[in-house]
Amino acid sequence: MAKATNINEVTKESWILNTFPEWGTWLNEEIENKKVKPNTFSMWWLGCTGIWLKTAEDTNILVDMWCGTGKRTHGNGMMRKGHQMQRMSGVQKMQPNLRNQPFVIDPFEVKNVDALFVSHIHSDHLDINTAAAVNKNCPDAKFYGPEQVVKIWQGWGVPAEKTVVVKPGDTVKIGKTTVKVLEGFDRTALVTEDNPDVTLKGKMPQDMNKIAVNYLFETTGGNLYHAADSHYSNMFAKHGNENKVDVALGAYGENPRGITDKLTSSDILRMAESLKTKVIIPVHYDIWTNFMTDPKEIENLWKFRKDRLQYKFKPFIWQVGGEFTYPDDKDRMEFNYDRGFSDAFSIDNDTPFPSFL
Repeated sequence: MAKATNINEVTKESWILNTFPEWGTWLNEEIENKKVKPNTFSMWWLGCTGIWLKTAEDTNILVDMWCGTGKRTHGNGMMRKGHQMQRMSGVQKMQPNLRNQPFVIDPFEVKNVDALFVSHIHSDHLDINTAAAVNKNCPDAKFYGPEQVVKIWQGWGVPAEKTVVVKPGDTVKIGKTTVKVLEGFDRTALVTEDNPDVTLKGKMPQDMNKIAVNYLFETTGGNLYHAADSHYSNMFAKHGNENKVDVALGAYGENPRGITDKLTSSDILRMAESLKTKVIIPVHYDIWTNFMTDPKEIENLWKFRKDRLQYKFKPFIWQVGGEFTYPDDKDRMEFNYDRGFSDAFSIDNDTPFPSFL
C-alpha cells in the first residue's frame, strides 16, 4: 500500500498496512538468498519457538511459526474461564501476557517451504496465518503435527491430503533431512481448554502424544533438537542416549508465581547435559512480557558449573530474526545484529565536519 503523503490520507488501515510486519520482507529475502554451505545447516529465530530451518540441499522447513498476539485489551480484567494458566494456578485476574517482540517475517511472503512442523496445540505455536500462507504459497508443502494439531488444521480448511499425523517413534523424510518424532513433555498442554477432545471435560488426557511432540531434525550438516514447550524431564537423557544431538532449543522463561510452565536457567543446563548436545539455545523467553527473563543468567550459571558438567556444551544467546549456522557458530556465545557501515568512507564523505575531526 502506498504511503500517505497528507495527513488526510492517513487511516488506521493505512498505518497497519504500512507498518506491519515491522521487518517487512527483509528476513524473507535474507532467507531466500542464503546459500547454505555443504555440511552445515542454517536457521533463523522467528520468535517464541518458531524457526526457519534451511539445509545445504535448499530444503526449507518451518517449525512452530507463529504470527499472532497476546492480550490486546484489559477487557473485564478477569482470566477467561478454563484457561490453562487459570487451571494451573487458580488465578482469576487476567495475566498480562503482552507480545513483546516485533513480527520479523511476513507470513504471506513465504516461499519454497517444503514442510511445516508444529509441535503442539497451543496458539502461539499453531497459527492460522502461517497455515493459510503456506497452503497458498507452497502448494506442495506438507503439514506435520500430532493428532489434535492436524484436526485443528483441517478444521481451518487445510486439505486433509496435505496433513500428516505424527507420533513419537515416527520418522519423516524431507529431501535428505530425516525428522524423528520424539516424546514431548509439555504438562501445560495437558490442562489446555481449547479442544474438548483434549481436555476430556476437565480430566487429564491419557495420551500426550496426541497433543504434543518434540522433533529431531537430522540434516547433512548436523542435528537439531526442538523441544517445543517441554518442561524438564529425565526422558531428555533417553533422547540423548538414543540420538546424536548437535544443537538443542529449549523453552526458557521466568515463571510467574504459582506457575511452572517454562524451563529455568538450571533446567536449560540440565536439559543440555542430558541431551549431550554441543549447543543449547534458549527460546520463548522473548515473547511474553510476563515470562520475560535475561538469558545471560544461563550464561553466568554455565560459567559457574561448566567444569563439573558431565558433557561439554556451550549456551548460545540468540536474538529474534537472527541467523545461527552449525557448525560455524558452535563456539560463539551470542548473536549480535549486523551494525552495517563496514564500507564507511568508500566514497567521499560530504558532511561538513571541520578538518580536525
